[in-house]
Amino acid sequence: MRQNGRMAITSVRKPKANPLDFLEIDSRLSDEERLIRDNVRAYAQEKILPRVPDWFEQGTFDSRGVAREMGQLEVLGMHLSGYGCAGASAVSYGLTCMELEAVDSGLRSLVSVQGSLAMFAIWQYGSDEQKERWLPGMASGELIGCFGLTEADAGSDPAAMRTRARRDGDDWVINGSKLWITNGSVADVAVIWAQTDDGIRGFLVEKETPGFSAIDIHGKLSLRASVTSELVLDDVRVPAASQLPEASSLGAPLSCLNEARFGIIFGAAGAARACFEEALSYSGEREVFDKPLSGFQLTQQKFVEMALEVNKASLLALHLGRMKDEGTLAPEHVSFGKLSNTVAAIGVARTARTILGANGVSLEYPVMRHANNLESVLTYEGTAEIHTLVVGAALTGQQAYR
Repeated sequence: MRQNGRMAITSVRKPKANPLDFLEIDSRLSDEERLIRDNVRAYAQEKILPRVPDWFEQGTFDSRGVAREMGQLEVLGMHLSGYGCAGASAVSYGLTCMELEAVDSGLRSLVSVQGSLAMFAIWQYGSDEQKERWLPGMASGELIGCFGLTEADAGSDPAAMRTRARRDGDDWVINGSKLWITNGSVADVAVIWAQTDDGIRGFLVEKETPGFSAIDIHGKLSLRASVTSELVLDDVRVPAASQLPEASSLGAPLSCLNEARFGIIFGAAGAARACFEEALSYSGEREVFDKPLSGFQLTQQKFVEMALEVNKASLLALHLGRMKDEGTLAPEHVSFGKLSNTVAAIGVARTARTILGANGVSLEYPVMRHANNLESVLTYEGTAEIHTLVVGAALTGQQAYR
C-alpha cells in the first residue's frame, strides 16, 4: 500500500527458524516424498528403534523378520521398476535410507545390500529368467540376497580379487572367499563376482549349493546390529544359467556399488541428524550450575557447528537425489557426496557424544552407537581415501591411485 507516494510499512510476521529443520528443507519435498518419508520414519522409530539397543549389545539382528516388514513397506528395491518393485524416485529412496539410518546403520545396510547391490545386480545384468526367479521374492522380503565382491586382500582394489570361476562343460566351478559380506549367512542367494578367462563375471549362487558356506563374523565393535559374514566357495558348481549374462567387466559390480553409495549419502545425513537431535533434547533438560546445559556458550557453539553440518549434508543429499532423478548424476558426484556426508556425520556424532558426557557412551542413548557404526560407514563402499582420489581425479584429470 502507498501513502502520499511512499510505501506504507505494515506489520509482517517475522519467520522463526525451526531448530530441527533450520533451512526448511522439508518444504523442498513433494507431497509424495514426504508421505513416503513419514511412513518409513514412523515404522523405523516405533517398530525398530526400541529393539536396536538389545540387538547392538548382543550382536544380533532379526534379518528375516525385518526384511519381511520392509517388504510390506515396499522399500526393498524400491527405486527399481517391475518384478514387484515400487519404481519410486531416487529422492524417495534416499529419504528412506535417511530415516532407516537415523535409527541404525545396520538397518539401512540391510536395505542397501538387498536393493542396491543384490537386486540391482540381477535387475541390471540378469536374464529374464533370473529376474523372474529372484526379484519378486526379494522385493517382498521373503528372499534375501547378499553381494560377494570384497575379499581379505581385495577391498579398495577389487580387480585384485582371487576368487576364480572356470568353465567345466556346461557348468562353472568357483573357488575363493569373500569377506565382510552383509546378509551373508541369511542370504538365499549370493551375487558372487569372480575372475574368469574372459575377465570378471557375476554368478548367482544359491545358499544350498554344495561347497558354498557362510560364516558369521563376531567380535565387531561397529555395525553390531547387522549380519556380517565370510563366504567360502570350495569347488562350487553352478550351471551356465547362473551367470549374469549382461555383466562383462569390473564395471558391473562397480555400478552396483555406486547405487549403494547413493543411499549412504542420505543415510549418513540421517545418522548425523539423530545425534544432533538427541544432544539438543538432552542439553535442554540437563542442568549444570543451576541452568540448562544448552544455555552455555561453548555448548551453543557445538550445536551451531553440528547444525551447519547436518543441514549441509541434508541439502547435498537432496541435490544429488534430484540430479539422479534427472539423469545427470555421475559416479564422481556420488563419491563427493559419500565422502562429504560420512565425514560430516562422524564429526557430528563425536561432538554430540561430548554434550551427553558419560551418558553419551550408554546404549540408553543412540549417540555412541551411531558413532561406532559410522566408523564402518566411513570405510565401506569405498574408503574416504579412495573417494578423495576419485574426486581429485575428476578435478585434475590425473589418476593418483594407480
